Amino acid sequence: MGDSLSAGYGFNPKNGWVELLQQRITDEGYPLEVINASISGDTTLGGYRRLKPILKKHQPDIIIIELGANDGLRGLSLAAMKKNIENIISTSQRAQATVILIGMKLPPNYGPAYSVAFHRVYTDLADEYRVTLIPFLLHGLETQFELFQADGLHPTQAAQRIIMDTIWPSIHRVIKNVSF
Repeated sequence: MGDSLSAGYGFNPKNGWVELLQQRITDEGYPLEVINASISGDTTLGGYRRLKPILKKHQPDIIIIELGANDGLRGLSLAAMKKNIENIISTSQRAQATVILIGMKLPPNYGPAYSVAFHRVYTDLADEYRVTLIPFLLHGLETQFELFQADGLHPTQAAQRIIMDTIWPSIHRVIKNVSF
């Protein structure tokens, strides 16, 4: 479950990190199907509202949550964002899904206090709910401006393999520990 960063905004989603994840899982021989339930522009509240039908329809073993960037960019309440992600995690765990939480960071123009508090939402929830945390989806891309689209926020298609290679070790650890 994600937003534009997982939905393939600005390029064909078939070339995004989520599809690359499916390819890697298949190449590694795991019997998993990746369902991309990401919507560009989605917030944590939107993700929470969409969650129950997704869980019912797909009954996932693992759910990867990549939401919050739009909450932060809109300056929405961090308490509300935290509650929404908390609801997504707890609802997923009640459905017997193992949760992976992918954190996000904000551009510096939001000020250090808001930016630090924003990122702390992810670390606090990962600790509280004992879920795997990937601290930052775009780790390693921060200074590679050529790997971002003109808006400076969305990675290009060329960045997708870097994203996949960065997050794969954490996802792989979870996959190896889940029985299918």
